[in-house]
Amino acid sequence: MKSEKGSPAYIYIFALLAMIFWGMSFIWTSIVFDYYPPITTIFLRLVISSTFLFIILTVSGFLQRIRREHFLLFLLSAVFNPFFYFLGENYGLKYSTPSISAVVIATIPLFTPFAAWFMIREKVSRLNIAGIMISFTGILVMLIKPDFSFATDPLGVILLLLAVISAVIYSILLKRLTKHYTPVNIIAWQNLLGVIFFLPLFLILDFGEFIAVVPDSRLLIALFSLAIIASSLAYVLFATTIKHIGVSRANVYSNLIPVTTVIASYFILDEIFTGRKVLGIVIVILGVFITQINKLRNK
Repeated sequence: MKSEKGSPAYIYIFALLAMIFWGMSFIWTSIVFDYYPPITTIFLRLVISSTFLFIILTVSGFLQRIRREHFLLFLLSAVFNPFFYFLGENYGLKYSTPSISAVVIATIPLFTPFAAWFMIREKVSRLNIAGIMISFTGILVMLIKPDFSFATDPLGVILLLLAVISAVIYSILLKRLTKHYTPVNIIAWQNLLGVIFFLPLFLILDFGEFIAVVPDSRLLIALFSLAIIASSLAYVLFATTIKHIGVSRANVYSNLIPVTTVIASYFILDEIFTGRKVLGIVIVILGVFITQINKLRNK
C-alpha cells in the first residue's frame, strides 16, 4: 500500500506513533518523579535505553564502531543531547506541568532555521520569523495571568528553553554524523555517552535516595516505557520516517506531541486546563505549523 506521495502508508503510522510516544514521555516522566529525582530518572532511562539498543545492534550484526576522527563530534553532540537537553527538559518539567513542557519543547522546529543561519548561513524566511513570534505569544498566554502574575514557575520555562536550545544545536551536529552512521547507532552511542556524563551526578547527588526507593509496578512500567518506547523505539520510528519523507515533512508531526500530552495529562494525571492554557497551546502549535508551510509546498 502506497501513499499519494509515493511513500509506504505505514511510514505515516510510524510518524504518528513516534509523536504519541514522545508526547506520553512527559506523562511517564512525571510518574517516575513521584519516586526519583530528575538526575536518577535520566540516568536510569539512558542506562536501560543504551543497553537495549546495543543488544539489538549486536544481535542483528549492525553495530558500528565510532571512528577515531568522529569521536570528538560524538562527544560534543552528546553534551547537548542527551546531557544538556535532558537536564533542561526534566528539571523544566519538575517546575512546570507536562502540558506546558510539551508545548515549549514543540517549538524546537521554530529555532532550528535560526541556528542553521548562524552556523551554516542557511536562509531564514519571513514565515520562520512570524512563526516564532506567534508561538512566543502563545507561551506568554499560558504563563501570564490577567493580573500579570505567573501561572507557573518561570524557572521551569527557562530550563525548558535550555532544552530547546540544546536540541537545536544538536540537530546541526547530527547532520554530520548521519553521513557516516545509522540513526540507531548514533542514538545508542550518544545514550551511552550520556550515561557516562550523568554517572558522577547520580552517585554524588542521588544515589542515597535511589537505594531507599522500593520499586513497584507503577514505577517500573513508567521507567521502562521511557527507556524502551520513548528513548529507543520512537527514535527508530522517526528516523525511518525522515528517510522516506524527509526532515521537513516529518517535523510537521511534532505538532502532535503537545496534543498527546495535553489529552493524556487530563485523563491520567488529572491536570486542570483553563481556557487561557488551551488558547496558548493552540497559538503555539499554530506558530510551529506556520514555519513548515513553505517546506510542505516544496515537497
